[in-house]
Amino acid sequence: MFRRTGTSALATAALAAAAALVLTASTTATAATAPGFLNGTDLPPHPSSPWSAGQVTKGLPETTPFCLEGVLPATGGWHRGFHTDVDAGAVQISVRTASDAAAAKLVTALERKVAACAADWLRKTPGGTASWQDYGKLTVEEGAHVYGVDTSIPESEPGVHLFGIGRDGSTVTVVNWGQMGHLTDAPVSAFKQTTVKAVNKLNP
Repeated sequence: MFRRTGTSALATAALAAAAALVLTASTTATAATAPGFLNGTDLPPHPSSPWSAGQVTKGLPETTPFCLEGVLPATGGWHRGFHTDVDAGAVQISVRTASDAAAAKLVTALERKVAACAADWLRKTPGGTASWQDYGKLTVEEGAHVYGVDTSIPESEPGVHLFGIGRDGSTVTVVNWGQMGHLTDAPVSAFKQTTVKAVNKLNP
């Protein structure tokens, strides 16, 4: 019986190579459009554990960070999570918007959401206590702002969160740091440096 050898194998190999090229190009394009992100060493040092950083991932985190529910857009975002071996964790979310005006609008929405977070949480948590602090604006690119939120409920450990919100052109970033404790335990000065770094890295 006459058999054609090689033709089918060559065609299959060519198709596989083409598919791999498309996949590589797609991955490269996605990576190229992602904003720059913080590294673990950019976060406030933890006294008993180094920070571990996850991968930069397209989309929003599976669980929306505390205080940011319902305000982040469903498209245009990337995120990176961080954790220590103890009680501290952090996440950075960055969003490329359609324009500088859209980015400014998103920053305003994020700031309002965080500023109202303590009061909103208290309304939903009978018996709880909460407070917040505006730590002021930072001079970097189109600006940044740092806030803190402190919550606790009876017979449970209190939790403290810091938020750094900033913008470079049409790209917005928000960094959320949290651990057990109160605002008096939070590394505010170091977190301000983290926020400046986060904004400066958006569009290197």
